[in-house]
Amino acid sequence: MAKRLSKDDWIKAGFLALTEAGPKALKAEPLARRLETTKGSFYWHFDDVPAFHTAMMATWETRAFAEIVTLVDQQGTAVRKLRELVQIAAAGPPEDFGGIAAEPSIRAWARDNTDVARAVAQVDTKRMAYVQGLFEELGLRNPELTRVFYAAFVGMEELSTHDGITNGPALGTLVDLILALHEADG
Repeated sequence: MAKRLSKDDWIKAGFLALTEAGPKALKAEPLARRLETTKGSFYWHFDDVPAFHTAMMATWETRAFAEIVTLVDQQGTAVRKLRELVQIAAAGPPEDFGGIAAEPSIRAWARDNTDVARAVAQVDTKRMAYVQGLFEELGLRNPELTRVFYAAFVGMEELSTHDGITNGPALGTLVDLILALHEADG
């Protein structure tokens, strides 16, 4: 008898498959084999493979921005928010959603898929606007600083997938440098 799986189970399996085997693994048959079930379960939750991809990206957008902002905004000051943001970013997604390799894998997928590229661009825009807002609260109004900070985050995630080194200390150092700019201006 096949396992009874939820839509979330399939999406988690999709992120793991993406990080381990790339976008070619994001089809009903290989995912069903991975989950030791039938394709019927897949089609119970998703009309087709593109609908599955859309659901994956919607989940990623929520987890990669809205949920993080909700956690960060619980902090009091812009300094505390920035430090919390760095801690969350350095930790990466949970392992059952692909862990630290999830976002670099999504970005690689975006190179060949316009829908994924559009989702990545939307998340990047939202994230950079949020970070820019934090920097502005600190009195740092140069938008290039936001771009440098965000590029460091994206690049460090890519490095971590290859060398296994966590980003927390390096991102923390970058935040310390940014806060030193704030203090020098103040």
